[in-house]
Amino acid sequence: MAAAIEVKNVVKSFQDTTVLHDVSVCFAPGQIHGLIGRNGSGKTVLMKCICGFMRPTSGEILVEGKRVGKDVDIPPNMGVIIEAPGFLPAYSGFKNLSLLAGIRHKIGKAEILDTLRRVGLDPESKKHVGKYSLGMRQRLGIAQAIMENPDILLLDEPMNGLDNRGVEDIRKLLLDLKAEGKTIVIASHSMEDIHFLCDTVHEMDAGVLTPCRQAWDGALAEHAGDSKK
Repeated sequence: MAAAIEVKNVVKSFQDTTVLHDVSVCFAPGQIHGLIGRNGSGKTVLMKCICGFMRPTSGEILVEGKRVGKDVDIPPNMGVIIEAPGFLPAYSGFKNLSLLAGIRHKIGKAEILDTLRRVGLDPESKKHVGKYSLGMRQRLGIAQAIMENPDILLLDEPMNGLDNRGVEDIRKLLLDLKAEGKTIVIASHSMEDIHFLCDTVHEMDAGVLTPCRQAWDGALAEHAGDSKK
C-alpha cells in the first residue's frame, strides 16, 4: 500500500539552528497518526513542511505521490490546522467559511452548513467570530479544515480550548473521518487523545523523530496502573 505521506531525509534549518534532523517517516492511508513532543521539538515545523507552508533545507516530501515544492506547491487534497486558526472577527462563522470556500469554488452553501453542524456549531447563528469562545473558534477551525472533504488532514493540537464535551465531540468526528478513509496526522500533548485516537505514534525530540507506539502503550499501562492505586 502506497503511503499517503512520505517524508524522506528532511532537514530544516534556520540560519545556524537546525530544527529537523534527517527526518524520515511514512504515514499510511486511512489511519490516524500521532506526533508527540514538547513545545519547540519540531512537530509544527514538520507539519508546515508537509503542507507546503515551509520548504525543507534538504530532503523531500511526497503527498499522494507528488513532491511538495516541485510537483505541487501546496497539496490540494489536504485540510490543515496549524497554530491558532485565523478568521475575520466581524463576520459569522458561516460567512468566514463561505469566503474561504470562494477561493477554490469546490463547495457551496449546503456543504458549509452541513460541516458547521458536524463540528457542533449552529449553522444559522449570526454571532460574530470575534465573540466566539476559544472552543467555538477551534470547532470553526476544524470545520475549515474538513469542509472541502479532503483525503488528508494535518491537525496541530485539535483539542485546544475545548471543554470535555467538545473533546468527546471532536474525538468522535475524527474517528468518523477515519472510518470514511481519511488519513489524519495530529500533534497533541494529550496522552489520552493519542491513546484513544491513534494507530501509530511518533515522538519528536529536538528535531529527531522516532516511532514509539510500543513504548507509548507501556507508559499508558503504567499510568493506568498508578491511577488505580
